[in-house]
Amino acid sequence: MTAPSPAPPRSPAHRVAGLIAGRHTKWAVLTLWIVLLAALGPLAGKLGDVEENDAAAWLPAGAESTQVVQLEERFRKDETMLAVIVYERSGGITAADRAKAQADVAGLQKLPGAQQVQGPFPSKDGKALQTLVPLTDVDITKAIDDARDIAKRGPPGLNAHVTGPAGSGADMFTVFESLDGFLLMAAGLVVIVLLLFIYRSPVLWFVPVLSAVFALGLAQSTIYLLAKYADLTVNGQSAGILTVLVFGVATDYALLLVARYREELHRHEDRHEAMAFALRRAAPAVIASAATVAVGLLCLLLADMNSTAGLGPVAAVGVLLALAAMTTLLPALLVIFGRWLFWPLVPRYDEKYLKPEAYEAEHSVWSRVAGLVGRRPRAIWAVTMLGLIVLSLGLGSLKADGLSDAGQFTGTPDSVRGSEVVARHFPAGSGAPAVVIGQASASGRLAETVRGTPGVAEVGQPATVDGLVKYEAVLKDPADSEAARTTIDRLRSAVHAVPSADAKVGGTTATSLDIKRASTRDNKVIIPIVLGVVFLILMALLRAAVAPLLMIGTVVLSFLASLGACAMIFTHGFGFEGTDAGFPLLAFIFLVALGVDYNIFLMHRVREESQALGTRRGIQRGLTVTGGVITSAGLVLAATFAAMLTLPLVGMVELGFVVAFGVLLDTLIVRSLLLPALSHDIGRRIWAPGRLAKAPAPEPKVLEPVG
Repeated sequence: MTAPSPAPPRSPAHRVAGLIAGRHTKWAVLTLWIVLLAALGPLAGKLGDVEENDAAAWLPAGAESTQVVQLEERFRKDETMLAVIVYERSGGITAADRAKAQADVAGLQKLPGAQQVQGPFPSKDGKALQTLVPLTDVDITKAIDDARDIAKRGPPGLNAHVTGPAGSGADMFTVFESLDGFLLMAAGLVVIVLLLFIYRSPVLWFVPVLSAVFALGLAQSTIYLLAKYADLTVNGQSAGILTVLVFGVATDYALLLVARYREELHRHEDRHEAMAFALRRAAPAVIASAATVAVGLLCLLLADMNSTAGLGPVAAVGVLLALAAMTTLLPALLVIFGRWLFWPLVPRYDEKYLKPEAYEAEHSVWSRVAGLVGRRPRAIWAVTMLGLIVLSLGLGSLKADGLSDAGQFTGTPDSVRGSEVVARHFPAGSGAPAVVIGQASASGRLAETVRGTPGVAEVGQPATVDGLVKYEAVLKDPADSEAARTTIDRLRSAVHAVPSADAKVGGTTATSLDIKRASTRDNKVIIPIVLGVVFLILMALLRAAVAPLLMIGTVVLSFLASLGACAMIFTHGFGFEGTDAGFPLLAFIFLVALGVDYNIFLMHRVREESQALGTRRGIQRGLTVTGGVITSAGLVLAATFAAMLTLPLVGMVELGFVVAFGVLLDTLIVRSLLLPALSHDIGRRIWAPGRLAKAPAPEPKVLEPVG
């Protein structure tokens, strides 16, 4: 059977594609991108200036701990973070150690942004000293670095560490400051190596990578403007994810378009005409894919967590600009450079490629996979589905209750070692007290209530301003422990019951507790909404209801299997204590959106082929001709996210690992075997209630491999 001749370029979509890849207009497209990048590109380097990495900025305005942060501003002119300098000698603090700690006070007082230094205070066991340094947020990282230089120059055998909220924050800021540049280098290197392998050309890789760099630069500039002028919350995590996501999805779209362009170059002598056809035929799947990912991400705006809500627009902007670059800049560059980019495997015009058999012969491996799916569809989908169900049983090992300060890092930074020293010799929560603010008229009753709450070790002196009173309560347990969070619940219940006090409880532990609860709420609300939105997009693309249900169902099963498998690996392989409370939602968003991505690429081509060949024959030919490029795209995206495994933050390592694992599972199992086998078994009813479900067409059961 021969394929129908290409339709004449009459449709509006074809005319648009012709403009992008036109003989003269291609230069206008390139010029437009250069002008945009020249005008906005310098703003990309300023993205770090608008990042908000403090814990309170991640919470919704209505959270009690956030309200306390806002009320605390009335008690001080400048916002401060507490640095705790702790000294320890296992055999007991000596007179020389005390003199050293006392002498350090003068140097600590000169730190950038330092307020009144308090201490040094001895521990009851005589083995440690601690000094408290409130710091304004002028330059926390530099202040902590200077404090460590001062504290660690002491007598032999005296260990000194800088911890507390300021120390932990500085260690986290240091990681985030280097995150974007490191991830850009790692992601770029991964993409280049894989494209060299996939294209087997020493030059072709440069064009997709250049287009991705343009998209990333413009995305970072746009997000900087949104953060500065539209109050968009951006943090180090979302900025890092942006880099990986743009490179990953941009390369995916490039692989799909270049593969279709190569196919059309065999059918058209004029490369401009070949690109017009390639772009017109590939664009619907690419646009639907980007729309699915972007709309799914924008659903995060419904989150209570500011950080999660902020990630939605940040990532959506990246995806949409990746789409724009790969459907305008990339086609223009490909036709500007010409066929020689594919050297040494330059695609030449040949009439034999008008026959599907010829093209299927070039994909003999996937032709055999398609033949297997056609011969044993029920056995294939039963076995693969069972395997995914078995993997999902690992969900019982998932501990999404949040990470302790120590559990956030893959290593042991100075602030973590310091907090361990504090916990050994002082009330464990002394470096991060709970903050209680209420009406000054109820000051006495509040103090009595706070002191009487189980889990509270001691209560500081009151501070009053504008009719409000503030107490700092040191907890008996480490600030990042479950026991401390339980104490916060007891403390809130107690102070809320004090008549006319209107009291609220905040501080580091309270913030952690509110983050956990907001994340739990977001998981329950957003996941069903995303599924509904994705289903509607797929219905519009495929003009059917059954196929979208199959696509979503298989991807959700794949998500559960990935989460279950990774939960086991995190616990028993990496030895992580758990995951962030928001981890399941982020994993779901990326895995479902990106997993549906590959199903869209496959099923859009299947629908196109089914109109001429019938559904079962269309499924097999669609799998044959897209198998290689979609698998390549999955490998690139998985490897790009795997670059996050090199980071020192457990949350980023976990997210990178689960997305890489899930994308490979989707690419190699769901899209290659499970979905085609289910669709083949059901037949043309997958297009119900659309026209294709009713139209009679020849449907040979098996596509024999050629060659």
